[in-house]
Amino acid sequence: MDKLFGRNAVLEAIKSGNRTINKILISKTAHGSSISEIIKLAKAKGIVINNVPPEKLDKFEQENTQGVVAEVSATNYVELEDLMDTVKNKQNGLLLLLDSIEDPHNLGAIIRNAVCFGVDGVIIPKWRSATINETVERTSAGAIEHIKIARVTNSSQAILKLKDDGFWILGAENGNNSITDTKVPFPAVLVMGSEGFGIHQKIKEKCDFIITIPQKSTISSLNVSCASAVILYEIFKQISN
Repeated sequence: MDKLFGRNAVLEAIKSGNRTINKILISKTAHGSSISEIIKLAKAKGIVINNVPPEKLDKFEQENTQGVVAEVSATNYVELEDLMDTVKNKQNGLLLLLDSIEDPHNLGAIIRNAVCFGVDGVIIPKWRSATINETVERTSAGAIEHIKIARVTNSSQAILKLKDDGFWILGAENGNNSITDTKVPFPAVLVMGSEGFGIHQKIKEKCDFIITIPQKSTISSLNVSCASAVILYEIFKQISN
């Protein structure tokens, strides 16, 4: 079983119903509207609630529990082929492929951005990547419960499968094609590179477009989670117009 920490993460897990929740520990000193909602929804779904002394949660001192910890089943990853089948015929279908995002805080923030701007699924590699853990769950503030995630052994081969199935591949990297001037074809896959090295060359070579964020040259680039928010918003604007 995994652990979920924090009020939003636990609340969204209850609402989504995607994972089995074994029990929820709530500190006796925890109060507020979100605590009341957690208790109400948990009782309605028959989830065990244990009111515990606050010191019982002290063993999770490295996590910001906000007085709430849930014991849940492990993250349910989907197969890439199933994700493709779900999205390829959808109007404006959009996937996000993350190439070696190693910081779990960045991964959680990017997943939250993806949910906010209507991404249909996220693809992460099994190697050289942060996994879905408690930090990712907490940083996403529960958004991870509302999006499908596939793990692949080889990102380059995954892109070839996606291209063969009609997906257009957009790589986010410094270049000449501004996202504000690029008409995104669908179904599409946006590729975001790692914090330090960007998109790997073998993956970049397979992209149909290389898009960039127009900016002043004062700094080299945006943090990857911030960059994902800007690009996904620009794509969302195209979909909405």
